[in-house]
Amino acid sequence: MNDNAKQWLRAAAIRAAKTAAQAAIGTIGASTALGAVDWPLAASAAALAAIASLLTSIGGLPEVDGGSTLPSLAKGGE
Repeated sequence: MNDNAKQWLRAAAIRAAKTAAQAAIGTIGASTALGAVDWPLAASAAALAAIASLLTSIGGLPEVDGGSTLPSLAKGGE
C-alpha cells in the first residue's frame, strides 16, 4: 500500500470515528435521562454512520492529496 493510500485510510478512519461519535451523541441526547438511553440503538446508529462515512470517503477526501479518490490513490495517483 502506498503512502497516499495509507494517508487516505487514516483520514477516513478519523472522519468515520468522528461521525460515529456525533451520531451516538444525537441518539443519547434524544433521551430524557441517562437511564433511558437505548444503548443498542445508539451503538447501531453510530456504526451505521461510520459505515456511511467510509463509503462517502471513497469518493475523495479533501485532506488527502488534493481530494483524490481511493481508487486513484490505490493505483499510485493520477
